[in-house]
Amino acid sequence: MLALQIIIRIMSENITDSQPNIVLEAKNLTRRFGGLVAVNNVSFTVYKDEIFGLIGPNGAGKTTLFNLITGFIPPSSGNLLYQGKEISQKPSHKIAALGIARTFQNIRLFGEISALENVIIGRHLHTNSSMIKGLFAIPPAPDEEQKTKKEALELLELVGLIDRAEEKARNFAYGDQRRLEIARALALKPKILLLDEPAAGMNPSEKQELSQFINKIRNYFDLTIVLIEHNVPLVMGLCNRIAVLNFGELITLDKPEIVKNNPAVIEAYLGNE
Repeated sequence: MLALQIIIRIMSENITDSQPNIVLEAKNLTRRFGGLVAVNNVSFTVYKDEIFGLIGPNGAGKTTLFNLITGFIPPSSGNLLYQGKEISQKPSHKIAALGIARTFQNIRLFGEISALENVIIGRHLHTNSSMIKGLFAIPPAPDEEQKTKKEALELLELVGLIDRAEEKARNFAYGDQRRLEIARALALKPKILLLDEPAAGMNPSEKQELSQFINKIRNYFDLTIVLIEHNVPLVMGLCNRIAVLNFGELITLDKPEIVKNNPAVIEAYLGNE
């Protein structure tokens, strides 16, 4: 009898270990703006280390969903769980501190300061020194500043911008600004990285490089990535699973090869071609 119980316990543990680790879970998320329902009763799970795609036509509610996840706006109803804990009512800075970082559809860099300074700003969430200590170089501020600068330079090297560390962000080409914004997001040391249309404005070769880069940082930092993107070939080739929104509602969530053949998705977004 004891031997049988041990076998059952081992089998149970193996089954549990083989199940995907859920890091982000939306339960019936809804967001209303007056009479407009931008996100309507949306539920999904995101697993650790996957690249999760979010697609749909303009106005489908994709960026609103990102704003809900990152605390820029609260949901009207529903729940959002990060590593099993409720975060739907937390402000954006506390969600960032937990390990959720994002980029924006419209790039939000500080154009008049250097690339290095832009990344350092993202890193300061994880420093312990107060502003007063920093201004007067009171320990541990000087040591932390040096460490922060070193880590920021390492991120610039990773995204291929180390040679332009001291150059103002506004002088960068569009694709390089995208990379810089990702470097700043990575400076937050996230566990989940949300990318809002990272390939927008890029030519085909840049999109191919971006796809390789996203895979690179996912593996290098052991990241989970959630991606909004209109470039269908990029999404289909990059993502493990894809959720499709239309008019704020979730049409389907599945593997790319299944999503692209879904009649409802073809009608709402992909088109007959």
